[in-house]
Amino acid sequence: MAGGWARDGAVQEQMDASVGDAVKRAREKLPSGESLEFCEECEAAIPLARREALPGVRLCVACQSEIDQRDVDEASYNRRGSKDSQLR
Repeated sequence: MAGGWARDGAVQEQMDASVGDAVKRAREKLPSGESLEFCEECEAAIPLARREALPGVRLCVACQSEIDQRDVDEASYNRRGSKDSQLR
């Protein structure tokens, strides 16, 4: 049951769309192909264990952590939220 001006099912559709967007972003980030021996950002050596654990890895742990943190900061804004949910 929706309240106010929202139609029935609108809230569930918003949640489904947000989850779908997150899944799409995660799938796009999955590495593929052959792993690099050196980080493409800082040129530090990527340990063999990391290359074997994550086929197609292109970044060292430090650079990957920095990118992951940046992505978390950007994803915290609900683009699909109503005006009321953004004001809270």
